[in-house]
Amino acid sequence: MTAIITAAELACESAGPRPPVLLDARWQLGGPPGRAQYEAGHLPGAVYVDLDQELAGPPGAAGRHPLPEVAAFGAAMRRAGVSQDRPVVGYDGGQSWAAARAWWLLRWAGHPDVRVLDGGLAGWTGPVTTEIPTPEEGDFIPAPGALGLLDADGAAALAREGLLLDARAAERYRGDVEPIDRVGGHIPGALSAPTTENVAENGGFLPAKDLAARFAALGVTGDSKVGVYCGSGVSAAHEVLALEIAGIPAALYAGSWSEWSTDASRPVAKGPDPQ
Repeated sequence: MTAIITAAELACESAGPRPPVLLDARWQLGGPPGRAQYEAGHLPGAVYVDLDQELAGPPGAAGRHPLPEVAAFGAAMRRAGVSQDRPVVGYDGGQSWAAARAWWLLRWAGHPDVRVLDGGLAGWTGPVTTEIPTPEEGDFIPAPGALGLLDADGAAALAREGLLLDARAAERYRGDVEPIDRVGGHIPGALSAPTTENVAENGGFLPAKDLAARFAALGVTGDSKVGVYCGSGVSAAHEVLALEIAGIPAALYAGSWSEWSTDASRPVAKGPDPQ
C-alpha cells in the first residue's frame, strides 16, 4: 500500500468489488468555497468534507486550523461513510494540500488504508457528477496516535535535536513578507523546505526517488527525526505525505506558525539562516 493513488488505479478500484470511500476536500485559502465547487461537479460517489469545519477545530490560540476534537472528527468521518475496514481516497482541486490534511488526520486517528488522488481533480479523466450521494453511516472510531504529532515545545526541541522543516514559501520563512500571521520569520533552527517543491508542474507528486533526493539534500537520512510545520498545519501535512512517499516518517506540528507566532515569548528567527 502507498499513500497516493493514480487516476487510472482509482477508476479500476472504484469499479471493483471493494470500492474506496471518496472524500472531496476542496479548499483554497482565500479562494472560492469548496462546497460550491463540489456541488458544481465531483467524482461519482464522493462526499464533501469541509476543512474548516470538519478537518480542523475552531481557530484561536492553538492556530488557524488546530486539530478537530476527536469525537467530532470521528462523527464527521462516519457521516461521510468512513469505516475501519474500507479504503479511503481523498482528493481536492489543487496540489492536494487539503486532501493531504484529510489523509494525515485519518492516518493519525488510526485508519489503516488512506490514500490521496495524485494530481487531484485535475488529473481525473473519468466522469464527474452533480449528484449528491447519501452514504451509509460508517463505523470508524478514531484511535489517535498512529502518526507523530508535535506541540510547540516539541517543535522547538526537534529544531535543536533533529530536523524541523518549514513547508511555507521561502519569503515567509525568511520573514520578508507575512500576509496572515502576527509576525514573520521562522522557528529558530528550522530549515526552509517549501511544499511546492514536492510536486511536478501537473500538481502530482515527484517520484519517490526524487523526493528522497530532495530531502537528503536537506540533511534527512534514514535515522533522522523529522518534523514539519507550515502556516496552519495544512501544507505541512502535504510535506509529511511527500516524506511518506519517500519512505521517511515525520511528525506534524499541527499548530504551526499560526500558533507559534501568537505567543510573543517564543523566539523568532528571520532571514535565510535557520538560527
